Amino acid sequence: MTHLPHFFFSVKMLPTHVRSTPNGTEKGQFLALDLGGSRFKVLQVKVREGKGIRRGGVEMEEKTYQIPKDLLSGRGTELFDHVAESLKDFMHEKNISLEKKHLLAFTFSFACEQSALDKGSLLHWSKNFRVRGLQGKDMVHVLREAIDRGMDVEVLAMVNDTVATMMTCGFEDQYCEAGLIIGTGTNACYMEEMCHVALVEGDEGRMCVNTEWGAFGDDGALDDYITEFDRDIDAASNNPGKHIFEKMISGMYLGEIVRLVVLKMAKLGQLFNGHVSNALRTKGTLTTAHVAAMEEYKTGLKNTEHILRELDLNPSPEDCVAVQHVSTIVSFRSSNLVAAGLAAILTRIKKNRNLRELRITVGLDGTVYKTHPQYPKRLHKVVRHLLPECHVRFVLSDSGSSKGAALVTAVAQRLAARRRQVDETLSPFRLSQEQLTLVKNRMSAGLEAGLRCKGTSSVKMLPSFVYRTPDGKEQGKYLALDLGGTNLRALLVTFKTGLQQNTRMHHKIYTIPLEIMQGTGEELFDYIAYCISDFLDYMGMKKAHLPAGFTFSFPCEQTAIDTGKLVSWTKGFKATDCEGHDVVEMLREAIKRRNEFDLDIIAMVNDTVGTMMSCAYEDPQCEIGMIVGTGTNVCYMEDLKNIEKTKQNMCVNTEWGGLGDDGSLDDIMTPFDIEVNQNSINPGKQRFEKLISGMYLGEIVRQVLLDLTRAGLLFRGRVTETLKTPGMFQTKYLSQIESDRIALLQVRSILQQLGLNSTCNDSIIVREVCAMVSRRAAQLCGAGMAAVVDKIRENRGLNHLNITVGVDGALYKLLLRFTIYFSSLNDLIQSNLFLLALAPQCDVTFLPSDEGSGKGAALITAVARQKHI
Repeated sequence: MTHLPHFFFSVKMLPTHVRSTPNGTEKGQFLALDLGGSRFKVLQVKVREGKGIRRGGVEMEEKTYQIPKDLLSGRGTELFDHVAESLKDFMHEKNISLEKKHLLAFTFSFACEQSALDKGSLLHWSKNFRVRGLQGKDMVHVLREAIDRGMDVEVLAMVNDTVATMMTCGFEDQYCEAGLIIGTGTNACYMEEMCHVALVEGDEGRMCVNTEWGAFGDDGALDDYITEFDRDIDAASNNPGKHIFEKMISGMYLGEIVRLVVLKMAKLGQLFNGHVSNALRTKGTLTTAHVAAMEEYKTGLKNTEHILRELDLNPSPEDCVAVQHVSTIVSFRSSNLVAAGLAAILTRIKKNRNLRELRITVGLDGTVYKTHPQYPKRLHKVVRHLLPECHVRFVLSDSGSSKGAALVTAVAQRLAARRRQVDETLSPFRLSQEQLTLVKNRMSAGLEAGLRCKGTSSVKMLPSFVYRTPDGKEQGKYLALDLGGTNLRALLVTFKTGLQQNTRMHHKIYTIPLEIMQGTGEELFDYIAYCISDFLDYMGMKKAHLPAGFTFSFPCEQTAIDTGKLVSWTKGFKATDCEGHDVVEMLREAIKRRNEFDLDIIAMVNDTVGTMMSCAYEDPQCEIGMIVGTGTNVCYMEDLKNIEKTKQNMCVNTEWGGLGDDGSLDDIMTPFDIEVNQNSINPGKQRFEKLISGMYLGEIVRQVLLDLTRAGLLFRGRVTETLKTPGMFQTKYLSQIESDRIALLQVRSILQQLGLNSTCNDSIIVREVCAMVSRRAAQLCGAGMAAVVDKIRENRGLNHLNITVGVDGALYKLLLRFTIYFSSLNDLIQSNLFLLALAPQCDVTFLPSDEGSGKGAALITAVARQKHI
């Protein structure tokens, strides 16, 4: 019986969230509560730093309390109130202050499904417990509610007694990775590979799994091994059909099995001359303690005779030998079944680790194992016979499960301290509703100041000279150029009118080399002219005289639709002799120098305006454009009466990325934002953009990871050259890592590509950092958008506004947090996310731009050429 049939398909396999045995750095003083039977213990446990007795240790003081019988089948609140009162009594007796905060380790020896180390929902009772009203409830929460009255005690960890036994033995033996209880009940746990624990995030390292193997056979897997006596015991139990394996093994049932066998033999005339006493007929008169006494090496037969006479029987010597033999067979079967179950677990561990031989220690506890004279020897012998290739050591837990629970709590305290440090580092990225409201108000003030030309506004509010959105009558062929980041996109766009609007597009993308981005203005525009020439060759239209639109995604002061002076470079561009110059004229001069083709540049637009126009072609309600990509910006249709820079109604390019350049966002800037700003090519400029856009988010994440690593909270404290390299953590990695669809194994793979060797916990923290940075970016975009839509609503004197926002940009399309927060009006404004109170009178639909701002430039050109603007 090396492998019990279907063992791992029949047992519960509950994750415990205990990921390792102690490493020697744990220390502290804890209270411990061990609830597993009709008597429970309260303890004070002191853990000294150091591994093993000679380098550290554990000191304990304990007191045992009895649970009144009526509470075993009473209400759950009454049981836990009694436990809490006992805890208070213990603290008084040991002069433990009730005023100070204490950490408590909770050993709860019943089947629970744990979602965290300090959360566990009760699946079912066992061991004659029938407490009402607690099944399915979190036992830690129930305990906390009971002890909160008058005591400041935090329950940091809840463990099963089997897990605690493993931890107790693991404190002395680093090879202890399995725990086994054979007492009133029975159970086993072991360290399973994380990649096999599907219910818990993580795929590296190991986690202790509570098998709850007492329920093995409830599905019929043990039917071939069950005797008529087992069926009788099951039928008379409190939980018929449940915990079949436990009823064949544990101390609660062994004596009763022996009684039923002896009773039948007596009825058949095989014992006591057929005499059956009332005591022998009475359930519970033979206990497991009796079974142990009957198997004592020297006094077993004498003990057997004494026990039988106490049952009003008059046994002969032959009767005593026979009854002792029955006892031996029943207990031997128990040890054999335990050995077979343990062999199945150890075989799995060996296969998981792909080992030819396995060295492992099993921690044991329980009254049957401790008190039965023959049980340990039989169990060890059978396990070693079944697994000759495993070197198994058995260690008895000398301090019970309470010590192990305290050690789990000590480990949890160490991890919690690290968790608090991580939370403190990330806390500045958590923006409250009040902070977001302030950002909205500051954006509103910036919009107004930019429109009124009051001083130097950080929000530029530049006229675009686009006076209306498309009406669907646009037609013809147009060339569109889109320069917005590290790429230039050339497009040939054909509009056709009819019953259904029809657009055909051909495009080609050209990468802008870094030396061109940061060279001279003449070199930049000569390169653009080269790309246009190549595209016209590609399309076979070199000699065609095409109207063209130029999407130029940088702040420009425009005095007409086809002119624009560059205010300042952004997004990593730093070409000289451009700022203050008309970029349309610079492009025209470059085309003349090339002297290979001729273009009629009719319109220059910002990419945000182009996006709005492109989406407005599909949805007439689209009057706002937003870009969230390498940079970020918003434009919208502003009413005539509010624009002092022009005499007409038109789309305004807000250049909202400059919000905060006057210091108005300093109160939400983190140290990491400050570092990124100082190391940028334009310190002090585009502060809002640096909190949001794709050019900077990856670098913010790198700064956070660097800080956490230097604090010893990531990557084992090893600061690699890669991690110290600016720009190594690109925003594309951020978008990949924080996706809910990616497993931690893939996160670790991405980090390894970057030269960062991460553990499972490292990967979890890195994902959290990425999520926090991207979430804040989405929140800030939402707060800024709330200011824009509220302004439009107030401009028009409306109680309620329905409007569409055209959106483009790689960050919006790729980053999970943006698609969550901006996927629809209801997600952005009306749900219980972060904008509930920011713009409650506006219904906003976000429409992704399929064709980008290039199509918008062509539309503006078409409208301008047909005098529709």
